[in-house]
Amino acid sequence: MKHIMTTLLALALCATATAQDFDKYFTDSTLRLDYIFEGNARQQHIALDQLNVSPRWYGKRQRLTELPVQGNGQLTVRDHKTRTAIYRNSFSTLFQEWLSYPEAEGAARSFENVFLMPMPKDTVEVTIDLRNNRQEVIASYTHTVVPSDILIRRIGKKPTPYTTLWQARDTTRCIHIAFVAEGYTEGEMETFVADARTAMDAIFAHEPFKSMRDRFNVVAVKAVSAESGTSSPATGEWKNTVLGSHFDTFYSSRYLTTLRLKTLHDVLAGTPYEHIIVLVNTDQYGGGGILNSYNLAMTHHPKFRPVVVHEFGHSFAGLADEYAYDFEDIPMYPHDVEPWEPNITTKVDFHNKWENLIGTDSQAGFYEGAGYSLKGVYRAYPDCRMRTNENPEFCKACRQALVRLINFYTE
Repeated sequence: MKHIMTTLLALALCATATAQDFDKYFTDSTLRLDYIFEGNARQQHIALDQLNVSPRWYGKRQRLTELPVQGNGQLTVRDHKTRTAIYRNSFSTLFQEWLSYPEAEGAARSFENVFLMPMPKDTVEVTIDLRNNRQEVIASYTHTVVPSDILIRRIGKKPTPYTTLWQARDTTRCIHIAFVAEGYTEGEMETFVADARTAMDAIFAHEPFKSMRDRFNVVAVKAVSAESGTSSPATGEWKNTVLGSHFDTFYSSRYLTTLRLKTLHDVLAGTPYEHIIVLVNTDQYGGGGILNSYNLAMTHHPKFRPVVVHEFGHSFAGLADEYAYDFEDIPMYPHDVEPWEPNITTKVDFHNKWENLIGTDSQAGFYEGAGYSLKGVYRAYPDCRMRTNENPEFCKACRQALVRLINFYTE
């Protein structure tokens, strides 16, 4: 009993110290960092574009310098005086994905990227670094943020109208999800809210979201587009929508994305959000998900529900695709490097993935063919929501990774 009480006291003191760390360094508001990532496969550059501040902070207040997943890039905030790290987060970007395509061998392109952090009370140094598929840093940029800087733009005082779809049990310690309308006109907002409810119900129908539903807060943000639908470059159809989304990203017909990340966050400024799901008003199949950036999915295709759940696996938890292409082997994961994603492995360093399931579950093992490669990359189970739209659930390896992440943000 004494040991239990000592442990509980230690945990309480740890939680108190963490809360004190937040209050020591940060205010209850959000600093939005806008960057431009530019370059090609040979050389990459990072430039600061703009700083913005909006009311309230909806991200983590505990475990401020811990990373639940490594990501393809990281943001690190240090106190200017002591050089102590006071906040970290990880991410992936479309820019880094584009670097793997043949076009990046010659042409150079620029991409908007936006990251959020709590507003510091005093001067800090912010470092952004990008990593390649060998997890080596390929570009890094450090700059100073002075909270009293008069050029920090104040936004979010008049937020976009939104509807609360689900309220967390404790809104001070939960995961905030915002559905954003894309390609819905003013007259289609009721349809959007209904689509957002459908997407939310699809996510919460899956474990572990189903049993941990009270740890999420969900809103539907009513961003109005001038035209209905989305752009389809392959057919020459370009629509005037609030986020400028389109198919044919990187010339892949079903890759539906938006490159206007600053506009996306302008729409969201002042609303309760951290994780973003963009719902696109189209019946054409497509979508995409990028860790700690956004999940984007079509709403009026028969596979809307499984796709929005699958893409949320990417954007929320950094889960990897578990399928492989028969016609094309994409070398996204070098076979001599262990992927950071929790649901695939090259067997280089399998620790803390699904090793606990092997021997306790007859199906758990190493199934070759994952991460777009037929050979050398393995998944935990024969099938999963991260492998096919037809499978009704996340596999146990993905489920336990999701539980860990939800606990990380909410306990």
